Amino acid sequence: MTDFFQNGVITTFHNLGTSQVCSLEEQLKEFARIQPIALVLPSLYREYASGALPNIIRTLKKTNYLNEIVLCLDRCTANQFREIKKEFAAFKRLTLIWNDGPRLKKLYHLLNKNNLSPGDSGKGRAVWIAMGYVLARGRSRVIAVHDCDIVNYDRMLLARLCYPVASPQNEYEFCKGYYSRVTDKMYGRATRLFFTPFIRSLQKILGYLPFLVFIDSFRYPLAGEIAMRRDLAMAMRIPNDWGLEVGTLAEVYRSVTLNRICQVDIADTYEHKHQPLSASDPSQGITKMTVDITKSIFQTLAQEGVEFSEGFFKSLGNIYLRMAQETIVRYENDAAINCLKFDRHSESTAVEAFSQGIQRAGDRFWQSPSDANLIPTWHRVIAAMPGFFNQLKEAVQSYNETT
Repeated sequence: MTDFFQNGVITTFHNLGTSQVCSLEEQLKEFARIQPIALVLPSLYREYASGALPNIIRTLKKTNYLNEIVLCLDRCTANQFREIKKEFAAFKRLTLIWNDGPRLKKLYHLLNKNNLSPGDSGKGRAVWIAMGYVLARGRSRVIAVHDCDIVNYDRMLLARLCYPVASPQNEYEFCKGYYSRVTDKMYGRATRLFFTPFIRSLQKILGYLPFLVFIDSFRYPLAGEIAMRRDLAMAMRIPNDWGLEVGTLAEVYRSVTLNRICQVDIADTYEHKHQPLSASDPSQGITKMTVDITKSIFQTLAQEGVEFSEGFFKSLGNIYLRMAQETIVRYENDAAINCLKFDRHSESTAVEAFSQGIQRAGDRFWQSPSDANLIPTWHRVIAAMPGFFNQLKEAVQSYNETT
């Protein structure tokens, strides 16, 4: 049984088990007359090959309220792009962006020449360029984003994600999805064992800071499912690395008043590809994610006026380690009463890897505190290059016409 507890400083929409997907979709269809809805899907070819992406597209064909769907493909050869294009050719609301194609590479080069670098290939750049295409077309007022490795995808997930922002009766400008990551065991290590203890360790050292209270109000801050209104998408800077999700929340915090931010329970269970820990390789997997996210939080706190010292980072590592170890005990007990499998050794190994990642992030931040991997806002791009939206539309349309 779910709860209806409103905690933190943002509004939470719970799944109380009473809504019906058909009813929500009919309401969204009416909402879309006033606020047309676009869906952005950042994807790798491997998510198509695994079957997750085709299942998502089949499910989306049954929806009746989406104005447009933009699928942005990364790490995709010309033959693979043609394969996907042929597979989805009959779905007229779907537009493909080939991020590795020569015309997109030419546009990225042009941005670099104008000191507007969107960074290297990755999810952050894919989301940014796909949102840019939606903004360039000017046909949608709400933009939703979700990952493409969701194994148990269904229509309810998207309907609940879009509803708070799409409703003309609501004033919400940004919505974050959350969900339970449980099968026969608990998943979500990066949130359970790293992010939440890390944020609360910062609170213990720094005391009350509105940003830390804000970020701690989200039940699944590292989830990739979001929805926002057009004006916010134009004004946001987002990271191009693993710090995308928390960097997005930091931008929302700076740009939107709290009573216009919400989170929504979008799924009873959520199954997707699990990232490897890669404890021995800090450039891969969840360990790399830890470093990027931690550095993003440090940069945001610095912008909020926090002054750091070398001793701060040492204290933070020790406090985090103690808090995370206490967290393991809580989750072990929680798993026991719910008859779930629990591997205390692997949980402890993850915490040790996360602790090392926090230390690496602190070292990097201390050496280069202003080195942020933020992509410029679309407002800035268009101010510097007024014709860029037209160039982007032409490039994307060329891939959907002939490849």
